Amino acid sequence: MSKPGRLGTVAVVFDLDGTLVDSEPNYYEASRETLAEHGVRGYTWADHGSYVGVSTLETVIVWKERYRLTAPVDELLAATNRRYLRLARARTRVYPEMRKFVELLAAEGVPTGVASGSSPEAIEAVLAGTGLDAYLRTVVSADEVPRGKPAPDIFLEAARRLGAAPANCVVLEDAAPGAAAAHAAGMRCIAIPYVAAQADAPEFATAGLLLRGGQAEFTAQSAYAWLLGTGKP
Repeated sequence: MSKPGRLGTVAVVFDLDGTLVDSEPNYYEASRETLAEHGVRGYTWADHGSYVGVSTLETVIVWKERYRLTAPVDELLAATNRRYLRLARARTRVYPEMRKFVELLAAEGVPTGVASGSSPEAIEAVLAGTGLDAYLRTVVSADEVPRGKPAPDIFLEAARRLGAAPANCVVLEDAAPGAAAAHAAGMRCIAIPYVAAQADAPEFATAGLLLRGGQAEFTAQSAYAWLLGTGKP
């Protein structure tokens, strides 16, 4: 169970892709390669934007219908994950202020975890490759729960593993489905939109703190100060 500290009983749950690390370029390239292999040409970064915050499994299900692909979902998923893992191990950048924030929370003894739509293998590869696994040991993949974001399942499972009540959890998210999932789980949310044009999405309006400027606006100290103002004694 989480124990009271300077932040009371607050626990912090991070989304991974686009929140802790800038992995979307890797997902885009893996997606582009997989679709090209199946005859879909001209997949653009703008096309990819509609899948930010959506699990890889749910993404390939949409592809199958949208592009009328004949390959089984399992085959598309495996191919995309294989390509992503190759890229993730070679080049994944942690947002500097996010790393500082993770380290600050660890120093204060705040329970932290990751809840991501990525596969367990992808999460492990990114955390190990960036060194974040030294701090973030509680990890939940969408593959481990019945429903991905925007359903609350993944965040509720993260809270359970952290030994924290949902009402005491704060989620950091970059995508509208994740913000919706946090709200549905009864958790507060710091929203850092990855796609600036989506900052006005109604899902982000439920966030306790919305940083419209995205990562450029986020700092570890300001996020920590916000937590201090909302923490429960």
